[in-house]
Amino acid sequence: MTRTQGSLQRWDDAVGRALAAALPTAVHDGVLAYRQVSVVFDVVGRGRWVVRTRFGTVSVDTRIPARPTATITADPAAVTALLAGRCSLVSAFLTGALRVRGSMSTVLALGGVLAPAADLPTRARVRETSVFGVRTGYLDAGPPGGPPVVLLHGLGATNASMLPVLADLAAEHRVLAPDLPGFGSSAAPNWDYDPVQLQRWLRAFLDTVDAPASAVIGHSLGGRVALELALRNPDTVRSLVLLCPALAFRRRQLTALARRIPADLARLPIAFPHRLLHEGTRGACRTLFADPDRVPRHWFDAAADEWELTLRDTGHRRALWSATLALYLDEPFGDRGLWNRVAQLAVPTLCVWGADDPLVPARFADHLTATAPQVRSVTLPDCGHLPQFEWPEATGALIDDFLTRTARHPRTAAIA
Repeated sequence: MTRTQGSLQRWDDAVGRALAAALPTAVHDGVLAYRQVSVVFDVVGRGRWVVRTRFGTVSVDTRIPARPTATITADPAAVTALLAGRCSLVSAFLTGALRVRGSMSTVLALGGVLAPAADLPTRARVRETSVFGVRTGYLDAGPPGGPPVVLLHGLGATNASMLPVLADLAAEHRVLAPDLPGFGSSAAPNWDYDPVQLQRWLRAFLDTVDAPASAVIGHSLGGRVALELALRNPDTVRSLVLLCPALAFRRRQLTALARRIPADLARLPIAFPHRLLHEGTRGACRTLFADPDRVPRHWFDAAADEWELTLRDTGHRRALWSATLALYLDEPFGDRGLWNRVAQLAVPTLCVWGADDPLVPARFADHLTATAPQVRSVTLPDCGHLPQFEWPEATGALIDDFLTRTARHPRTAAIA
């Protein structure tokens, strides 16, 4: 063996030992506590290791499974920083230092227990609790005593879609990012997934995790749920940030047909060829951006994998379809119509819109200003449906400034 080969072998052996040392021997919370999972660490140019959990027991070996739960790919420097506690998995993913395929929720759970002694605000801990009898998974990051901020993801997404916001706020806030019922790591009860039902769950979630009077930041469907909570229970929301919120469409041509489509239709068995589904989903994700080339390719791959996992589970597939129908049938006018009720919104609110959003029309900003002038609206030019990914710095600055001002002047910051 040459000196170079010997150095590589010693380094490779050290990776396995460092990986084992950076992990606890047992996990008692979250998805790792009750499932059998396998996560492959693919260290570029060095080798591959497997982290396995079996009902809470953690082990490391080199027996690569045919179908791992997830795969993490990174270069040696990124892995060294991760295992040494100099960088969180969330930060490494957002900067492109590591790439994820497979179950993102499992990878986030693993990242939450890596290098537990490291004091990293963005090291999001994955937790589970029961809300309304529903197993609910959520990320918990930042100082436990910090002002609470709750992040709500959009339709068909998971809490991973809010990671840029979590990373921006976790230094000074306790950031809680749940998977809504029926999405991600949360269970999928046989509900109607309309904004009213989901806001009931959200209010109970805030009580369960001891986060009263939180700032709530919601994207798309999450924005609609957050708005419903603020309208019905304003005392539970300190301030509201809505990113491209899925507000009620003012004109709908297919309501009669939509009302006749049962949500249980989504339970029918459907065959999804992996390659076709992955490529189709990745292509659809790209259309959500004004310029998809701003976003690293591996983010699209991770999103497509999460979408595939959703579609392969009948309960989550039904939840997705039920929520889609509920948003389309959301009543715009009348006594119970959203656009009439939003005029009474008493919570300081910031809305961020994408000028080139293909799902939520940017003209909603004008409608909202006319209906509720107390709401502050900002439209980002050259931006699609995911401002937190397409323009993270600009979106983060808007949120930071708004939360700072609402903390100082709780009832006037919205119109300042």
